[in-house]
Amino acid sequence: MVHEGQSEPLGATITNGGTNFAVWAPDADRVELCLFTPDGGHWNVDLPGFTKGVFHGFVPEIGHGQEYGLRVHGAWQPDRGLRFNPAKLLIDPYAKAVTGELVMDESLFGHIGGDDLVFNPKDSAAFVPHSVVVDTEYDWEDDSPPDRPFNDTVLYETHLAALSRLHPEVPEHIRGTYAGMAHPAIIKHLLDLGITAVELLPVQQFVSETFLLAKGMENYWGYNTLAFFAPHSAYSSSGTHGEQVNEFKDMVKAYHRAGLEIILDVVYNHTPEGNAFGPTLSFRGLDNIAYYHLDEGNQHYWDSTGCGNTVRASHPQTLRLIMDSLRYWVQEMHVDGFRFDLATALTRKSDHAPDAAGALVSSIAQDPVLRNVKLIAEPWDVGNDGYQLGNFPEPWSEWNDQFRDCVRDFWRGESFGVAELGWRLTGSGDVYWQHSSGTHASVNFVTAHDGFTLHDLVSYNNKHNIANGEDGRDGTSNNRSWNCGVEGATTDPIILAFRRRQMRNLMATTILSAGIPMLASGDELARTQQGNNNAYCQNNDMSWQDWDVQPWQQELYDFTAYVIGIRRAHRVFQRESFLTGEKVQIVNVPDIAWLDSQAQIFTQEDWDSEHTRAIGIYLAGAINTPQSQNMVDNGFYWFLNAANESIEVTLPGGDFGQEYQLMFNTANESHASDPMTFNSGQTMELESHAMALWKVTRRDPSHETDA
Repeated sequence: MVHEGQSEPLGATITNGGTNFAVWAPDADRVELCLFTPDGGHWNVDLPGFTKGVFHGFVPEIGHGQEYGLRVHGAWQPDRGLRFNPAKLLIDPYAKAVTGELVMDESLFGHIGGDDLVFNPKDSAAFVPHSVVVDTEYDWEDDSPPDRPFNDTVLYETHLAALSRLHPEVPEHIRGTYAGMAHPAIIKHLLDLGITAVELLPVQQFVSETFLLAKGMENYWGYNTLAFFAPHSAYSSSGTHGEQVNEFKDMVKAYHRAGLEIILDVVYNHTPEGNAFGPTLSFRGLDNIAYYHLDEGNQHYWDSTGCGNTVRASHPQTLRLIMDSLRYWVQEMHVDGFRFDLATALTRKSDHAPDAAGALVSSIAQDPVLRNVKLIAEPWDVGNDGYQLGNFPEPWSEWNDQFRDCVRDFWRGESFGVAELGWRLTGSGDVYWQHSSGTHASVNFVTAHDGFTLHDLVSYNNKHNIANGEDGRDGTSNNRSWNCGVEGATTDPIILAFRRRQMRNLMATTILSAGIPMLASGDELARTQQGNNNAYCQNNDMSWQDWDVQPWQQELYDFTAYVIGIRRAHRVFQRESFLTGEKVQIVNVPDIAWLDSQAQIFTQEDWDSEHTRAIGIYLAGAINTPQSQNMVDNGFYWFLNAANESIEVTLPGGDFGQEYQLMFNTANESHASDPMTFNSGQTMELESHAMALWKVTRRDPSHETDA
């Protein structure tokens, strides 16, 4: 016997000896709840209650682990934006867990063939995943968020399954799962490296696009989310009927105990339903007009994501769905923040124009739960005015692609001088000067999941994506020569040495620049994808981390950990405020100075010249603030040489410093265990395409720390 139940909360909620179901579908005629039995059977009941657009009902004697789906009855009028089709079993947008796979079949589509106006009566229940009722009770014990400040944050972007899939210390039955990610061997790798926060590629329940399924392939990265509350079931080693929820929570708890934060890469900007010719899996069959941006006639979809549709986050109910989902992951799943894929798409208003201070961003800013977690925007989409770098307000940070492009161009010797580089190394003040978070608005990276790995970036001039089955048309074109000689594998020691030096250059530049550094998983071990710069559909050893590393790969890991250690030990590399070049009285030198190889202050001619390929940065380690006595740190001298020839670098004298301890020189395979010390005025030859870092002892040693 089904009772009316309650209209809140939305989704399936275990209560009073049964489960309450509530589904928002204001324009539907009725909503059927389809309940599945363990033997594969099912029974349907109408949700009898209807309150303010929500169909609801209470079903006694069912609870945790129950599979269910929704069938929504209403008008089939695609030319008016109405695409109700009860033959399509729908995922509950508020489902806390999902079980089963999406199987390619013509019944997935609400329409028939190439005409999206023709109704398709074929039942899809046997070919789609099912929602699952979940008891969310969990013993978090003493779990608390690490709540690391941004100045101590080092991000590590990784695919959850790829990291543990081949690890020899991780038991085989949990490799590629939440439990595998939480294994002590994986956590130790991250801690030893100096990572503080792991940014996971999508782990909300996703499915593959139908065009991939038709080719027998899959979406491995997961940027195709179907259920915004459910942890992806394929990453569970313990089961898919709610067990994935607790396994995810166990992972988070393990990371928090290690002092590591978990940040989720979330994809609210589009869904797997694609355009008007895509499958009907959830949102389209519940309220097509509310959930999606449609064209002027409401028949077809307006798309700024390149994925066939754009979620209409400006609609009150869709906004509520996203906000409820974000709060759920923070409050119930204890995650520490989010990176928003194609965040500009989520700011688009009803007229499709972007507004980085619009409904979603403003809602998050005033939300007492969400405004205090880490929020990172990918500040662009592919629509009109989609590039919004610098426009996301407090408390947001942004992926800074200008850092990526500028640093790459500098080290490959193709930058227009060093004027832009100066901004990028110091926090991109030309973009973020007005942000109260200062340099921490910029997430600095040179590689990410999308594009070449670090190894392949310096080893290939062109993408090699034939394995993706799109004749190499997919992925971003990259025809910028890295002077790497032959592409791919080689035994030439000169070419190999050059590549390894460039990897060290790119890694150290990312880590030491002002802002929040982000490393892509596997770059610390020179992981390769054999030149594939779009491995989104490669669930194989092309994408998995190979833990059988060679000595030179271990040296890169050790170097990366060493440089991260320098950053985390010295506040001069963690600074939030922008440096100005003004003299700091406490140390009698500017907070930052730009010098040429002869230790002479950069002139305007040096800045303007397109031929400048080398630059020195003196960092005083102190700033002009009322608390300046508490802000004194070691000074550092950092010199970068992207020229094709070696240069003699003179170490600055006078008040700049007395002694210079060489911390590393990227021309060397590894950092020195017993650093050399130079006096001011001495010179050191710095090879082409190399950088060096010195720690400075000034004339008044009372101002130095022992760090």
